[in-house]
Amino acid sequence: MERLSEQALQQIAQYFAVLAEPTRLRILHCMRDKEHNVGELAERCDCSQANVSRHLSNLAKHGIIKREGRGTSVYYQIADPSIYALCDLVCSNVVKQLQSQAALLSTMGNGK
Repeated sequence: MERLSEQALQQIAQYFAVLAEPTRLRILHCMRDKEHNVGELAERCDCSQANVSRHLSNLAKHGIIKREGRGTSVYYQIADPSIYALCDLVCSNVVKQLQSQAALLSTMGNGK
């Protein structure tokens, strides 16, 4: 892999920073199988519409989602489905870590 420029590193850091927010991850998870409007996402994510709109704006700014107006409604969908490959990789690693920690705590709790 070639050396990344400072500008590229900054953009990569910003991309990961956008993903470093639990509500945004919840929104992305809700959008995994189909598009939604703000009201649907707010209901599914148990957030206010204003909060969801703010997060959607941030995700769109970084090219992770896209919006499509239909009549008086705006629907949001994933712009780059590869985001789920990244999420799946990270999630599986976190699950393995949590399982290892639980196993360690279990053996410690049993006096072994």
